[in-house]
Amino acid sequence: MITIKPFKALRPEAQHAKAVASKPYDVLSSKEAKIEAQGNPNSFLHITKSEIDLPESTDIHSAAVYEKAKENPQAFISRKIVFRESKPCYYIYRLTMNGKSQTGLVCVSSVDDYGKGLIKKHEFTRPEKELDRITHIKTTGAQTGNVFLAYKNVPEIDNLIGKWTSDKNPQYDFIADDQVQHSIWIVNDDNSIKEITRLFKTTVPHSYIADGHHRAASAAKVREALGSAATENAGFFLTTLFPSNQLSIMDYNRVVKDLHGLSKDEFLQKLESTFHIEKKSKAYRPENLHDFGLYLENQWYKLSSKPGTFGHDPIGILDVTILQENILGPVLGILDQRTDKRIDFVGGIRGLEELEKRVNSGEMKLAISLYPVSIEQLFNIADSGNVMPPKSTWFEPKLRDGLLTHLID
Repeated sequence: MITIKPFKALRPEAQHAKAVASKPYDVLSSKEAKIEAQGNPNSFLHITKSEIDLPESTDIHSAAVYEKAKENPQAFISRKIVFRESKPCYYIYRLTMNGKSQTGLVCVSSVDDYGKGLIKKHEFTRPEKELDRITHIKTTGAQTGNVFLAYKNVPEIDNLIGKWTSDKNPQYDFIADDQVQHSIWIVNDDNSIKEITRLFKTTVPHSYIADGHHRAASAAKVREALGSAATENAGFFLTTLFPSNQLSIMDYNRVVKDLHGLSKDEFLQKLESTFHIEKKSKAYRPENLHDFGLYLENQWYKLSSKPGTFGHDPIGILDVTILQENILGPVLGILDQRTDKRIDFVGGIRGLEELEKRVNSGEMKLAISLYPVSIEQLFNIADSGNVMPPKSTWFEPKLRDGLLTHLID
């Protein structure tokens, strides 16, 4: 069974919550973050993407960037934008987008549980992204990024959280610029805190990383690196646990820089052995498993996997696996999506227009749209001890950074 704890969050004063709350650090480029934070000195992007406060020529992984990230929280505190909670609390976080809500519990989860496999993974991580978060956590003494966990829902937990949100008023409640509503309740009653801890300890055998593999891995490696100097807080990391029956997954698409020396006709000809290819008159979003969209030289195609060209085990049946084994690897020479610089990933929330934009600009040569993975597929793969190809799942809406931060020192 999993171990969770309440914690003393660093959080904004209520009147500043909307201004502080920022999109996760890893969904914005430095340029996008600078535009997003323009005119808003209270944006948490000044901490998670602190390069925006330095000259544009600054290497985003330089010591100056991490030192700026350490300096900025102190400025936020001195200006009374944020403060530290006086006692350990749980927090309930509801996200509402397009009329649909999902409600999770913000807590800290055990690094030891992560190491034992009680917090299950479904992706490998990229070393350079881990190093960035490790350095950020060690320098700032804070876990600023929330790890999005899922668990198989438990009626008792659903009822307790539902009762709290219906009986109490949220501490924060605002609609962000992307029209997602963020509502947060503080659970500071000792009996309720004990009951929540007990319920997770006795009814939830595992949690599953939905989003935040690099944040989780980095927190564990920071605790390991600190050794005997690690505080008790460093043995836990910032998480929000959502019941699986409230979650859905969006598509996570690919863009590739070149055709690996092939012409357009040669490339399409190679695909004919494993796919039925059909030209489309407009942008194509797959409507079924094992179908893909391909955008190449101002033309969209529907690719339908031919029978017998993919496996039926939990990994082989995934569209991200079919893509890797039938297109990326054998045709385009991309053997490791985690490290190959010729491929990039585009979350479904950005739409097919973003895929066209990346290709039409000349930055990329082709784009591929995928059908979303299901939450059941994610659980099955994690339970089997396997991992998906990287960037297989995109969860939306996203938790905002800055509303609840975990300090490890």
